[in-house]
Amino acid sequence: MTPSLERPPFQADERTALLGWLELQRRILRWKCEGLGEADAHRSVVPTSPGMTMAGLVSHMRWVEHTWLEVLFLGGDASQNPSFDETEEDADWRTGSRTLAQVLADYEAQCARSDEIVAAASLDDTGRHPGYASAKANLRWMLVHLIEETGRHAGHADIVRELLDGTKGYY
Repeated sequence: MTPSLERPPFQADERTALLGWLELQRRILRWKCEGLGEADAHRSVVPTSPGMTMAGLVSHMRWVEHTWLEVLFLGGDASQNPSFDETEEDADWRTGSRTLAQVLADYEAQCARSDEIVAAASLDDTGRHPGYASAKANLRWMLVHLIEETGRHAGHADIVRELLDGTKGYY
């Protein structure tokens, strides 16, 4: 089932436009996972990038949102986020024994938490984490980055899905 994939209004204010574009890209990423079996959700179709699975993409994006909004913007604890694990490359892409449904639920919960953080802040507010230079960015910059990264990985998901089972389409 194709979710509602609508762009924000043409005359939207800045916040509505930014959040509308971010939500559209999030929906596209979730949509690309619809109807996948567990084996396909965890199967890599790019030999040189074994973590590039549908479940891996969603896991990565969950931790990207956590990185930018909970750690860098709010100044939260980075130790809970595998993106900051310097002992294991691409740890945020690894799903372990978690099912696609679990990975999607984690992503959904993180997106809801991200939305709460954004709703409570001004676009001009800057990050609070003292240990990372990227925290100096304002919320507006962080949202543009999240749109860019989510869109890029939604495009990856489009290609991965087509290679898995031939399913393609944008909207």
